[in-house]
Amino acid sequence: MNIDKIKTQFPILKQMNRGKKLVYFDNAATSLKPIPVIEAESDFYKNYYGSIHRSVYELGEKATNAFEGTRKTVADFIGASNSSTIIFTKGATEAINLVADSWGHANLNKGDVVLLSEMEHHSNIVPWQVITKRTGASLEYVSINEDGTLNMDCLKNKLKNNVKMLSITQASNVLGTINPLKDIIELAHKNNTLVTVDGCQSTPHFSVNVEDLNCDFFALSGHKMLGPTGVGALYGKQNLLEKMEPYQTGGGMIKEVGLYESIWNDIPYRFEAGSPNASQVIGLGYAIQFINEIGLTNITKHTEAISNYAYEKLSQIDGVTIYGPAKDRISIVSFNIDGIHSGDISQMLDYEGITLRSGRHCCSPLMNKLNISSCLRLSLYFYNDMSEIDLFIEKLNATIATLK
Repeated sequence: MNIDKIKTQFPILKQMNRGKKLVYFDNAATSLKPIPVIEAESDFYKNYYGSIHRSVYELGEKATNAFEGTRKTVADFIGASNSSTIIFTKGATEAINLVADSWGHANLNKGDVVLLSEMEHHSNIVPWQVITKRTGASLEYVSINEDGTLNMDCLKNKLKNNVKMLSITQASNVLGTINPLKDIIELAHKNNTLVTVDGCQSTPHFSVNVEDLNCDFFALSGHKMLGPTGVGALYGKQNLLEKMEPYQTGGGMIKEVGLYESIWNDIPYRFEAGSPNASQVIGLGYAIQFINEIGLTNITKHTEAISNYAYEKLSQIDGVTIYGPAKDRISIVSFNIDGIHSGDISQMLDYEGITLRSGRHCCSPLMNKLNISSCLRLSLYFYNDMSEIDLFIEKLNATIATLK
């Protein structure tokens, strides 16, 4: 890959950050947007803006075709053979809430268990807290090992306890851990447990095939994979979605409305109430096209190389603690420096043009497990390069010397 050429496709990288060249290392929070995605949203509003699914005039037809074309693009991207199993949402948070609420209300009862892991993002914890309290079901957790990998023995034991749903991340947004999902899902299904996957951190970095994984639900976020904010998607197995009641109600999700009752629309539309977020959905389609043009194989190879390089360089710094496994991880390296608060380091690096996230990363239970209040997170994507890692290490060492 020609990284210098790729960088020219991201206008924000031309910006100066506090007078210094911008180095963007917060990709696990949100990725930067390439020109084709920015222009796609603008083009929609300029040239074919119209009401999706509700119009026979040309503008509406063009808008609807672009919107539904993205549904097929998303389905192909994650290996779903039927595009009607793709539901557009505001993001992965809403996607998981949809499953927890719609599936959970119909299927969870007192004595049932929802199983999560200790490495989950808040968005894959709080919805399940709410639905288990409402239904009388209980919530249990699979522990993690000292190296940040999932404790498979704990998982096997927990699955024996009337677990109706296992909801788990494919890749941790703090530890970088890539969970062995295919083995996990096979084990869960043998115990009659459904599996929801948080795919926010995996889909930008490596190829995902939901049908090969055989997961029951899969949530993804647009803005973490070059797309606009405010858009995501949920994949669900057709037989499960067809049995589920709507998560929200209103226009678009109905076939007929009477004074006292209504008939729901077919999937996926019964889960897409109201006027759709058309420009963001179309932008997501262009983001996926951009990723496909570069190639996920190339992206995986490059991000793995720069991540390993960063891990090696960081591990040589005195007083550093790195969280998560040394291998089998995505391009995230979270760490702390003994005796220095993560927020102080992040703020000082910002004055060198380097955007490095500090905090709890929406993973408070994991922070508590690690017995830390916060940490720094270096999260890389394919527009980052080795020279940026070298600059980061140089400025980090200078920052440590200043603060100590």
